[in-house]
Amino acid sequence: MNVVLTKDVEKVGKKGEIKNVSAGFARNFLLPNKFAVEASAANVKAVEEKKKRDNIKLAKEKEVFVELAAKMSKLSVTIATQVGEEDKMFGAVTTEDIAVALKELGFEVDKRKIDLLEPIKVLGVYEVPVKLHADVSATVKVWVVKK
Repeated sequence: MNVVLTKDVEKVGKKGEIKNVSAGFARNFLLPNKFAVEASAANVKAVEEKKKRDNIKLAKEKEVFVELAAKMSKLSVTIATQVGEEDKMFGAVTTEDIAVALKELGFEVDKRKIDLLEPIKVLGVYEVPVKLHADVSATVKVWVVKK
């Protein structure tokens, strides 16, 4: 039996794919749980139209994120920290500190999107990547200075 998957199904396929599955599997699992619909001409056409709309929507979203990445790449964030003798920092600058500094500049970024391998423990200038979208990332210059 041919079905069009409406959701990702493990070991079967991804959303929007047309799969040939056994009639019992389709009747007893896929169709009642709304994981798939029967692959009639109308259903196949509807799924293709939805794919087109989704691709257009994703392209528009990506454009917005590319523009945002261009703006963010020009940013320079300064984080002042307390230091002791010989300019040794107390603590470290983390992704949360960078997210707060970006928020003050008007860029709302989740701290988990900031790709800092380990906290910054030395004064200086750092290039920190920020993942905005699956395909789009920006690099923000972070200045760590003493108070």
